[in-house]
Amino acid sequence: VQLQASGGGLVQAGDSLRLSCAASGRTFGNYNMGWFRQAPGKVREFVAAISRSGSSAVYADHLQGRFTISRDNAKNTVTLQMYSLKPEDTAVYYCAADDYSEYVSRTEPRYGYWGQGTQVTVSS
Repeated sequence: VQLQASGGGLVQAGDSLRLSCAASGRTFGNYNMGWFRQAPGKVREFVAAISRSGSSAVYADHLQGRFTISRDNAKNTVTLQMYSLKPEDTAVYYCAADDYSEYVSRTEPRYGYWGQGTQVTVSS
């Protein structure tokens, strides 16, 4: 599967932003989907993930309540809606696909397919 993330940009603290990830090449519904992010000088971290059907989602504990993940299997897209953005949310955001795990995973090695990343910059 090929993944293309989009929607990043420069926003102010407190703004909202919606990231999208378009998938192509394989049956999208076969994959659990996740979002990860990497801030400058830091390791990549888990943000959110959603199950194949969209019935189950998990979030990084410190992000739950501000971020919402969703998917549309008919359109082969997964979306990350981000609210009340903070400067510490500044990072490159990556979407990823997992066709191995039975359940939604927070673990990066479970995801075998990655998009190119989209930059989100939050100014104070």
